[in-house]
Amino acid sequence: MQKRALVVGLGIAGMSAAIGLRRAGWTPVIVERAPERRTWGYYIFMFQEGLQAAADLGIAEHLHTRNPEWRPGGNSWTVDRRGGRKPALGLLDAPSGLASVLRSDIEAALWQGIVGDGTGDAVEVRFATTPVEITQGPGGVQVLLEDAGAGKRYREDFDLVVGADGMRSSVRRMVFGPDEDYMVNWKAMICAFQLKEQVPSYEASDSILVARPKRAVWVFGLADHAPCAWLTYRTEDVPDRFAGGSAVEQLRAVFSGMDDDPVVRHVLDSLEEAPDHVFDSIHQVKMPRWSAGRVVLVGDAAWCMNTYSAMGSSSSLRGGAALGVAFEEHPDDIAAALAAYETGLRPYITKQQRSARAKQQRFVPSSRPVEVLSSVVLELIRKVVHRRMTAEYNASSAPALSGTAK
Repeated sequence: MQKRALVVGLGIAGMSAAIGLRRAGWTPVIVERAPERRTWGYYIFMFQEGLQAAADLGIAEHLHTRNPEWRPGGNSWTVDRRGGRKPALGLLDAPSGLASVLRSDIEAALWQGIVGDGTGDAVEVRFATTPVEITQGPGGVQVLLEDAGAGKRYREDFDLVVGADGMRSSVRRMVFGPDEDYMVNWKAMICAFQLKEQVPSYEASDSILVARPKRAVWVFGLADHAPCAWLTYRTEDVPDRFAGGSAVEQLRAVFSGMDDDPVVRHVLDSLEEAPDHVFDSIHQVKMPRWSAGRVVLVGDAAWCMNTYSAMGSSSSLRGGAALGVAFEEHPDDIAAALAAYETGLRPYITKQQRSARAKQQRFVPSSRPVEVLSSVVLELIRKVVHRRMTAEYNASSAPALSGTAK
């Protein structure tokens, strides 16, 4: 009989883990607390590690990327304190192999991997279902599940439980302990959502940054979709996500004094009309071990790097793929497979978590001196990078020479 794994969470980490385990010969079952699959998503910057993991999971052909075509002068702008705009170093102004996507693009590609093409068995997905109790025994794991739709609870046995249910993981709390034992508060907040339309006077695919000490507004341009907005700020008083007024009210108060800028004003006004948004505090999750017996954590539940790292989705894809490979290499030894999974992946995760502090200064400077220094350094880098990219653009645009000189 095939071994069965319960995967908790239908996000990027959960679907990646389910696909990885299925490729290793397991039968995964996914439970998701939402009543249906979420199809909206904000901007995500994917690194080569994430794109390679998508290929390893067999979903690369389904992944829609949205990189704007670069033009001389660039696609990115910063706005100074007097409202003037100047070219900026864009997040994609780097060696090839990087991609702009929406979260929904990644999840749509993974969903294709879950449901398949009709030639094989699809992964079973149970919506409106959550684990209530996890009990481990010598031969497996018994899970008490709650089906909110049917209003019932039932017990089911599995050989493995995968917690892929996000930064505030219920699986982690039940098996490893309370959130405060593992969540490191970065004293910052983030709000992300899709804009209905670009900021007036900017090109449709432009990216824009308005940064001040401890506050920043980003607009991320895409090739074939309206931009996404990203507001972030540092604070000593992280409010409860469900208290202190609406996200719009809190953000208008935080960005008071910056809202005379047309970009900031457009973003704040657009937030009031946005059908969906994410408004949350910034944390990292740090754990000495990602598994206990037959329960293992993947993605944000295990190592949330936070949004400043720009590696959350890439690491979740890589984590799911790595879990599958570990079980392919150790098909009859769960303990050995979980040890191999963690040994192989932890150095990469540790490195990316450490880099997030430096990246945070790029996204939201901590002080005026840091803002000025960062601006000077990035401008020097931009000139070098854009000079090279302009030369490459001109060379690729030049008409091909025909005939042979005589």
